Amino acid sequence: MKKSVILLLSLFLVVFLACSKSSSDNTPMTDDETGGVPENPQQLFPANFQATGSSANDILANTNFDRLRIQIAYVQSQRNFRPTDEAMNEFQDFLQQFTFKENIELVFTALETPNEEDLTLQEISDLEIENRTVYNEGTTLGIYIYFADAPSEGDDLDEGLVTLGAVYRNTSMVVYEETIRTLAGRSSSITNADVESATLNHEFGHLLGLVNLGTPAVNNHEDADAENHCNVNPCLMRAELEFGGTNKSSIASRKAGELHSSCTLDGLGLLKQMESSVSRGLAAPPDLDAECQLDLETNGGRPNTSS
Repeated sequence: MKKSVILLLSLFLVVFLACSKSSSDNTPMTDDETGGVPENPQQLFPANFQATGSSANDILANTNFDRLRIQIAYVQSQRNFRPTDEAMNEFQDFLQQFTFKENIELVFTALETPNEEDLTLQEISDLEIENRTVYNEGTTLGIYIYFADAPSEGDDLDEGLVTLGAVYRNTSMVVYEETIRTLAGRSSSITNADVESATLNHEFGHLLGLVNLGTPAVNNHEDADAENHCNVNPCLMRAELEFGGTNKSSIASRKAGELHSSCTLDGLGLLKQMESSVSRGLAAPPDLDAECQLDLETNGGRPNTSS
């Protein structure tokens, strides 16, 4: 009799555990719960795989999401490509200055090197699918930023083409950390943190919808020859800081369905601007101009109280 009771209890426990597991099979799990990447993230989290700028209002306002969870994925192999603490602090200050998000969590994820001499945008996207664990969940909006140990495909320092960062979806961007360190090393007045901060803030400006990229311009200040960039000087979103990604000729040559960046941040242009600012006693990373700030405020962002 005792053996029969034990057997029945054992069978009940097995059935109970099986049912419990089955009931959660279709529920996306967080990284803390799984310790890994969810299967088919594009199908499970379609809201995180939309066009750049389409989540601008969700990032700026607290209507649908009142928290930001940002995965900082960086290569850690023989060298550590984690961004500097100074740049991360300034990045959070930037977010709190222009959005209503008070609760911002940075999740650092060390990754193995992909062992590539350079990286195409499609390869960066593939790495995101493989390694991203932070997605929208409840009232938390998830964002993914990859700090790469290889330059962008097509970079040519001798020809003045050096890419620091790019955005390619509504919650996805890449920072070419190896290139940032190489570029900053060529300057006696600009640090790694300076270039990281400027790159992060510029590219995130596009995720916030600037310029006319999900956040409509209140007044016309979009550069006529470089889509989604500002024509006001000085400004963090200046067109002179962009090359090869959003000018009219490159838009016409895009292939249908091809993954492309809404911005390719020109390293040499940015370095030149920052060195000029430092020489005049100004902060190295440029700020958003009044027109860009007005656009963000009108689309649900925090009002500018500094003026």
